[in-house]
Amino acid sequence: MRRIVKPSRNLCYAPTDFHSSSLRGSDYYYQYTECDSTGSRWRVAIPLAPGSCSDLPPPTRGTDCSFSCPAGKFLEMSTQQCTPCAAGSYSLGSGLRFDQWDAIPAGFTSLASFLDTGPNGEDIQACKSSSWTPQGVYLESNRDECTVSLVYAVHLEKQGSVSFTYQYPDNNIFFEFYVSIEMDKSHQQWRMVSLKSGTNILYWRTTGILVGGKMVKPVLLKNIQIEGNSEAQPCPSNTYSVKGASSLILSLRLPPLSDEGWAECKVRPPCSEKDYFQIHTACDSEGKTQVLYRWVEPKICVENVTGAMELPATGQRQPCPPCNPGYYNSNDSTCLPCPPGTHSDGTYACAQCPAGTEPVLGYEYKWWNVLPSNMKTSCFNVGNSKCDDMNGWEVAGDHIRSGAGSSDNDYLILSLHVPGFKVPASLSGMTGSEFGRITFVFETICSADCELYFMMDVNRKSTTVVESWEGSKGKQSYSHSMTRNASVTYTWAFQRTNHALDVRRFIADTVKIYSISVTNVINGVASACRACALVPQNSQRAGSSCVPCPAGFYIDRDTNRCQECPPNTHLAGRHTYGQDACVSCGPGSISNKEHSHCYSDCSFTHTENNRTLTFDLSLLSDVASLTIGPSFTSKGTKYLHLFNISLCGHGGKRAAICTDNVTDVSSKDDQSDPAQFVNSVDSYICQSTIIPADGRGFRMAISSQSISLADTFIGATVDTVLNGVNAKPDLFPENAKDVPDINFFYRSTQVTASCDQGRSSVVTVRCDPEKTERGELYVPSSCPAGTCDGCTFHFLWESANACPRCTDDDYHRIEGACKGGLQETLYVWNEPKLCTKGVSLPPRSSSPCEAIALWLKVGVGGGAFAAVLLISLTCYFWKKNKRLEYKYSRLVMSANKECELPAADSCGLAEGEEPDDDVVYAQKPSLLGKLRAIANKEDGESSESVQLNSSQSDRWVLG
Repeated sequence: MRRIVKPSRNLCYAPTDFHSSSLRGSDYYYQYTECDSTGSRWRVAIPLAPGSCSDLPPPTRGTDCSFSCPAGKFLEMSTQQCTPCAAGSYSLGSGLRFDQWDAIPAGFTSLASFLDTGPNGEDIQACKSSSWTPQGVYLESNRDECTVSLVYAVHLEKQGSVSFTYQYPDNNIFFEFYVSIEMDKSHQQWRMVSLKSGTNILYWRTTGILVGGKMVKPVLLKNIQIEGNSEAQPCPSNTYSVKGASSLILSLRLPPLSDEGWAECKVRPPCSEKDYFQIHTACDSEGKTQVLYRWVEPKICVENVTGAMELPATGQRQPCPPCNPGYYNSNDSTCLPCPPGTHSDGTYACAQCPAGTEPVLGYEYKWWNVLPSNMKTSCFNVGNSKCDDMNGWEVAGDHIRSGAGSSDNDYLILSLHVPGFKVPASLSGMTGSEFGRITFVFETICSADCELYFMMDVNRKSTTVVESWEGSKGKQSYSHSMTRNASVTYTWAFQRTNHALDVRRFIADTVKIYSISVTNVINGVASACRACALVPQNSQRAGSSCVPCPAGFYIDRDTNRCQECPPNTHLAGRHTYGQDACVSCGPGSISNKEHSHCYSDCSFTHTENNRTLTFDLSLLSDVASLTIGPSFTSKGTKYLHLFNISLCGHGGKRAAICTDNVTDVSSKDDQSDPAQFVNSVDSYICQSTIIPADGRGFRMAISSQSISLADTFIGATVDTVLNGVNAKPDLFPENAKDVPDINFFYRSTQVTASCDQGRSSVVTVRCDPEKTERGELYVPSSCPAGTCDGCTFHFLWESANACPRCTDDDYHRIEGACKGGLQETLYVWNEPKLCTKGVSLPPRSSSPCEAIALWLKVGVGGGAFAAVLLISLTCYFWKKNKRLEYKYSRLVMSANKECELPAADSCGLAEGEEPDDDVVYAQKPSLLGKLRAIANKEDGESSESVQLNSSQSDRWVLG
């Protein structure tokens, strides 16, 4: 919440004595008309009672528009002369002040524009209804993404200044003020801006950034004062001042009452439960407290009318709650902090930490009898100053709750200041991790559109909203890590409704905070002791000082001495006692020298099917950016999603940085190191929403909503799931190559209202030799914002450098023909080539060779011999076959001739042979039979006996 208050009045005013000079004897007052084109104006009489227009003096030409009275004098309207102020009063002289906003005052113009044009260059009419809206005591900016300028032109005879009061609660709205065409480039806290003599054109310009559909909270503007900076007071209680009046009117009627700053008198309402609140008294000497009830101030209700409620009676005295951890109860029942080196849980006296331990310093508040000294509460509403002196929060025993406020749209503020952080000696080796952590337990009970903000202001530069919750929320815990060692103020702001309601209708809507704890606070108190390392000779001496372990060392349980963590392990957060504090790094990661975290050194090895793939991803180590879009809001505002990704390397440093520039950077000196901005994040993967400068006419592109998606590297593996994070490979096209994808898993430990486990991210690295070495980044087509559920983000990085290093298995040899006694050998890559770097192709080589090789000679000789043998056998058997055919033919011919000899009845048999009866050859003997006969003949002779059919003739034929 930012504001600057420079109130003043363009009239003479005596703040302490007004009764005698404030009564009017006339029924009208004078007022000037607007200036015309010639610089002239008229003085006209305005009746006090509307409708009474009789007996009014006629209009008279007024002073020139450039006329002004010097300081200490005022323009007396009846005479139109500069008249000295009475004793005890003062005047701005030529100053102007605008503090009534029932309508936009004359001279102000609200201009809406939408600098994006349609596809054919036509003007978009969506912003014609957008405007700064008067809300009585302030102006409210537009809530959409239109650009709306509030313009006022003023002519000054001498140099002057302008100041105003404003409320700017939302970082998602761009708000700037400038004079003429020269921007106010200081961009520090809003301050009085100098004006030059002559014509000055003042611009208040706002543009909402409605990305994600959430309505922005408007800028509220009031009390615009031009030239002069004198202080003044609003009308005191029981007086009122009509618009344009130059004096105060005393209210003489009661019970009607006017509150401070009112313009009319109102009837007092009867008192109800909305008009009082309860408080707990501080513990008395007997350790007792009781509940008291108090009217909300200023009290505007009455008790003695029908239906009015009376203030409840004081509650019974009850025992006080115990002291908070780190405090002890003194003799007068006051809770005091424990001395250094001691500890207490709040219920017993402070005890010295034993040898080998150190106090755990911090803040821990869980009992709320009185507000701690380092906490403050206030109420703020730019449109209603009645709550400025009210308590925004009230203690209530076991919790602290939002107070009554003066109206439902007040901001009820609770702040806690932390002077700085100091990592304990036992945790000093955890460089690069968190310096401290704040955790609080809360709940909201609402019937309207309430909202709770949790904000922080680092080094008193600018307040940034860390998280917010809308509507009713059950009892829950929220934790935020501090990664920079700096002074910080944590702030909780509760608003019951965002609507401009000057009433307390939703008084029952409340927020309760049950406990708040902050770790590692400088000069904090201790509720417990933590083991630490000691010098060996003093290890048994009470009160011995702890020895800081070097970075990456843990405390050995047996020796109470520092031991270094094993390689590729990191120290678990907030724990260094015992070797189990050293946690192994995930797959594909190594630890840094301090063992504070694990990271990828851009190398990866995978073995599968007796094949080892080695990847060198060093060319992907530089931070890569991916812009998605453009997308358009409902009114056509163009915006982009920007992702910065630091995949590996950098010694584990989170090199991806995203910043917000919607609100101004507090110090120009910090611009050299954007990571030191409060409104920036450094991470392995971060996201920003970008509105291009060319689309809205901004001087530069607007970057907002920067968040960290990955502050911890989990590991790299070809598996699709690691530590509960799923890579979901089905979100991207299938990998058709013979090289597996490498999934880099990250997590952001910072929880959010929608991601109770924090966000996570997966970068899938894929080999694609057709891409460049840097390659290209993609998000899933089904999730164009990079995430489907808002908590897990997925990216695909295709690159030629994502292919494994080449080995001997990635090429083959080709031998050429023997020419001229030489034979060439070539080496070529396997297709497709799926490797990079590594081994190179061997050079082309040649070796001597013979025209006909020995094996060829042997083969040819063997073949020729086999051919000759085959031909010889063929000729031999062909000749034998011819002889057999010749003999057979003779036998056949002899059988058909007439024989002169008588037919024999039987054949002669040799001695001992048996006759073969009925042996008849019905057909020609086969070639096989002939061969058998040849094989059986003796002494080189051959004979055949063929018995003819008995029906023919019985004869012997000898061959």
